[in-house]
Amino acid sequence: MTVTATPRPTGRPGYSQTLERVPESAGAARSLVRTALAAWQQDELTEDALCVITELVSNAVDHACCSVIRVVVTRPADDRVLLAVADRSRDLPRMRADCDGERIRGRGLVLVDALADRWGTEPRRWGKTVWAELRSGPAADG
Repeated sequence: MTVTATPRPTGRPGYSQTLERVPESAGAARSLVRTALAAWQQDELTEDALCVITELVSNAVDHACCSVIRVVVTRPADDRVLLAVADRSRDLPRMRADCDGERIRGRGLVLVDALADRWGTEPRRWGKTVWAELRSGPAADG
């Protein structure tokens, strides 16, 4: 699959990649996030961002209905990094209230909620995008 960097009229480029909807795609998504964060000199976000993108991809792999997903990493402002996964399922994710220490699965959005500054879902005509925003410091170039 091809990685694209999209130039914008202002600000930094966004990075995106279309991936197969398989568990192994979480590794490719993490590589994309690492690349974007390194380009933006936002290494302090790496650990949290990798956890968040892994959970977003895992949810799409488990619940989407199409053979591919789209991973997007953007920097909407100097102090924010946005991670998103788009898929063709219209089923919206929901955070489970019954997550205890005994559950092995189903805690992904609880983790996203804990690590991200904010997160949400954007329903689309063709499916949805689930996103999480992490607050960062200004880059040395910005």
